[in-house]
Amino acid sequence: MNVQINPLETPPVRDDDRDDGASGRGRTIAIGCAALAVMLGGFWYFTHKSAPPPRRAQAAPVRVAAVDVGNMPVIERTIGTVMANSTVQINARIQGQMIKAYFKEGQMVKQGDILFQIDPRPYQATYDNTLAQLATAKAKADRYTRLTAQNAIAGQQFDDAQAEYLEAKAAVESARLNVEFTTIRAPVNGKTGAILIQPGNMVAASTASTNATPLVTINEIQPVKISLALPQSDLPRIQEMQRTKGLTITVALHNAGGGSDIQVPVNFIGNAVTNNTGTIELRGSYDNPDMALVPGQLVDVVVALSEIPNATLVPRESVNTGPDGQFVYAIKDGAAQQVPVKVLFDDGVHDAVSGNLKKGDLVVTEGQLRIIPGAKVNITGHKTAAGKGQMTSGGRKVSPEQDREG
Repeated sequence: MNVQINPLETPPVRDDDRDDGASGRGRTIAIGCAALAVMLGGFWYFTHKSAPPPRRAQAAPVRVAAVDVGNMPVIERTIGTVMANSTVQINARIQGQMIKAYFKEGQMVKQGDILFQIDPRPYQATYDNTLAQLATAKAKADRYTRLTAQNAIAGQQFDDAQAEYLEAKAAVESARLNVEFTTIRAPVNGKTGAILIQPGNMVAASTASTNATPLVTINEIQPVKISLALPQSDLPRIQEMQRTKGLTITVALHNAGGGSDIQVPVNFIGNAVTNNTGTIELRGSYDNPDMALVPGQLVDVVVALSEIPNATLVPRESVNTGPDGQFVYAIKDGAAQQVPVKVLFDDGVHDAVSGNLKKGDLVVTEGQLRIIPGAKVNITGHKTAAGKGQMTSGGRKVSPEQDREG
């Protein structure tokens, strides 16, 4: 028996269930669109609201100085060496025992002052002996003179007696000098150094062939010499200045000897250029009244060699070096203009330049790195070309120290 089972029929779908699915999908899409709109709005708000508004370019702050016109001395700055006017090593001219020193180390002595005493007794005895020999020789010579007048002796005997007398006389003079040499005196005025051989020691005589240890060294420091060397390229200026006006060196004492600089005339120019350094030596003499300068001391010196008349002067800090050469920033109509210049001489404070500048023009001395050629600048300070006196900053007069602090 065959049994046939009919398949189940699909249940009918209700109309209200079909409407609920469509509405759910619509709500999801609406919510997604609303969230995206909020996100896009927030992104626009934060990216546009937080960005600062564009600012206008500001004028660079600078300090300026006025161009000046005047005579520029052509000078050389170098280091000078103080030298003793003379240096004397005191040596004994005879040997013996030193028994006394009459000065203290570092004492000022005058020419003729007694420095040391060597035991004179051996030399005094020799001197007395030569005096006795001289008396004998003189008596013999006188006697032979009378006998010769009487033709009682041969001429040879007379000549021998006279020679013996002269020898005895020379021996007396030599012995007298040795006694004198036992007292050692200062040959020059000056300042003594350390005593190298103390009293009680034996001293040896110094001769041309032997160099004994000196007893003391005396430096003559009133006056002193100031020695300096200048490049041989300055030789024409040196010769011309010495021939016309005379060379003078300025020595900076730096608070020594009253603190003021001193002017020393040059009284010696070397007769040859040093091969190793290519320089020529100059010397000047200074009285050194207060003994502020000491031999061997190094001093700052300035030598005026010539002069540039009616030179255009600017502070040396206003001159810049670029790919095309040297230039300054001149302020014209409130803007910085690049002006090419050529430095004729630099004295360490000012530069003498040639270029399209005139007296009274303002050049930038500070703030050049902030400047673009042709850009506007803001002047915050002003000083004279000489670099001295008062400076003006912000409409008020202040001292240079205050201006640097500002």
